Amino acid sequence: MDNNSNDARQPESGTPLEVAEAAIPYQVDAKPDATPTSPNYRALNLARLQAQGMVTHDGGRTSVAEDFRIIKRPLLRNARATGEDAIRHGNLIVVTSAMPGEGKTYCAVNLAMSIAMEMDMTVLLVDADVARPSVLKVLGLPAEPGLMDVLLDERLEMSDVILKTNVATLSILPAGRSNKHATELLASRAMSRLLSEIASRYADRIVVFDSPPLLITSEAHALVGQMGQVVMVVEAETTTQHAVKEALRQIESCEHINLIYNKTRGFPGNDYYGYGYYD
Repeated sequence: MDNNSNDARQPESGTPLEVAEAAIPYQVDAKPDATPTSPNYRALNLARLQAQGMVTHDGGRTSVAEDFRIIKRPLLRNARATGEDAIRHGNLIVVTSAMPGEGKTYCAVNLAMSIAMEMDMTVLLVDADVARPSVLKVLGLPAEPGLMDVLLDERLEMSDVILKTNVATLSILPAGRSNKHATELLASRAMSRLLSEIASRYADRIVVFDSPPLLITSEAHALVGQMGQVVMVVEAETTTQHAVKEALRQIESCEHINLIYNKTRGFPGNDYYGYGYYD
């Protein structure tokens, strides 16, 4: 694999953040306390997310924000590729890991937030970790109907459960209710049709999926095989080389696999948070 590594450190506690860019193309409602009429509207507490070390439009040039600017670039380039370089479902990006607790959900949310800063793109963040959904929890939102409900109820449209946010370019599809047949549902024709619809309906939309870990669930294999690009999160000094190799072996049929080397101590916080990126 070509090594395009990036290793960044979070500023020490108390270090002032650098001044934000003068005009970041990140659309947020002018009045955060305003309540749009849409019943599917949810306001994200961006100040809370920033305090937790997440990427936000007004969070300044933190090391995390800079890391994800680098991480997203080759993914977006692949998603936009045309002609002979075009990737089937290239705009569908799944974020997974070998084991639980490696930071895949934080990476998925940060990646989606960073892509939402792009001038000409919208992002749909999908919580596909249906056994242990955590995207809404990370974002400070309660559980909602979502992906599983659409697959289980033919009368339910995806538009019925997609949540709009106060970040105009970011929408969220929750995991929805748990189901003992989740693996079969994610591998079903209904899911394939749903993914094709998601991938093709909006040419400017990038879809980021938070997937279950590869080595403890079967749902991850059913999902990853249908994605255009795979991002696997590896926690530094914790994930064994054997676990990484086994996880990669299980998804070796995927042509576009990227690794994020996630160096985390006490996240969220200011101790250490960095990435290495391999394509």
